[in-house]
Amino acid sequence: MTIDLATHESAPKYDGDYDAALAALQQRLAKIQVAHILHKRRSVILLEGWDAAGKGGIIKRMSADWDPRYYQVHPIAAPNEVERDHHFLWRFWTRLPASGNIAIFDRSWYGRVLVERVEGFCSKADWKRGYDEINAFEKQQIDAGMNIVKLFVHITQETQDKQLAERLDTPWKRWKTGADDYRNRARRADYLDAMHAMFKNTDTKHAPWHVIDNNHRKGGRIAALTYVADRLEALVPMDFPVADPTVVKLARQAFGYRPGDFA
Repeated sequence: MTIDLATHESAPKYDGDYDAALAALQQRLAKIQVAHILHKRRSVILLEGWDAAGKGGIIKRMSADWDPRYYQVHPIAAPNEVERDHHFLWRFWTRLPASGNIAIFDRSWYGRVLVERVEGFCSKADWKRGYDEINAFEKQQIDAGMNIVKLFVHITQETQDKQLAERLDTPWKRWKTGADDYRNRARRADYLDAMHAMFKNTDTKHAPWHVIDNNHRKGGRIAALTYVADRLEALVPMDFPVADPTVVKLARQAFGYRPGDFA
C-alpha cells in the first residue's frame, strides 16, 4: 500500500498514563539491547522526518535505559570534503554497528533522495539512481545479519511552525534552529513530492517504512518506541541465560545466596 503522509495527521492526544507507558517501553527496550549483546546481533534504527518533527526527543527516550557502551547515535549533517570524494553511501558504511550494538541514525542515507534532490546538491541522474542503490545497500546489510528499522516522523506545517517558534522563544533551544529550517519550510511541497517518491521506491518488504504522526509529542513517542520494540523483539532472540552454576556456588559461599532471596 502506498504511504500518504496526509493520512498520518489525525492521531488524538495521548490520554493514557504517559509516564507509566514510557517506563514500560523503556524496560522492554533495555531487555532488547541486552538481547543484542548476548546473542551478538546488530541493528540500525533510522529516523527521517521534517525539521523540528521531534526525532531527537524520540531518540532520547528510546535510548534512556540503554548501556552507552553498546549503542551509538549518528546525527547526519552535510557530508564533509573527504566524504564528498566517495560514493554517497561510503560514510554510512563506516558507521554501521558492530556485533552486539545498535546504531541510531538521526537522518540517514535517504538524504540523497530528499534534501540532495530538492536542493540540487546532486544531479537528477544521481538521485534517481539512488533508490536502487539504497535498496541494494539495505538488502546487503540484512542478508549479512543486520536488522533495519525505518521511521519517518511526520508533522503538519502548523505543528512545525509552533515548534520553530518555541525554539526561538526558548534560549537554550535556539541553537537547534537556523536559516536552513526556513529555506526548507518554503519548499514543503517539493519535499512532500520527494518524500512520497521515496516511500514509493524504498518501502520494501525487507526494510519497510513506518510513519509516526508526531503532532502530539507524547502519543508520537509512545507509538515510535512501541513500533521499534515490536520490530526488534520479532527479529532478535529474546531468551536469556540461566545463572552460571559456578557463579551461583561462589555467591552461596560469599554471602549465603539462595535463588530469590534478594528479589
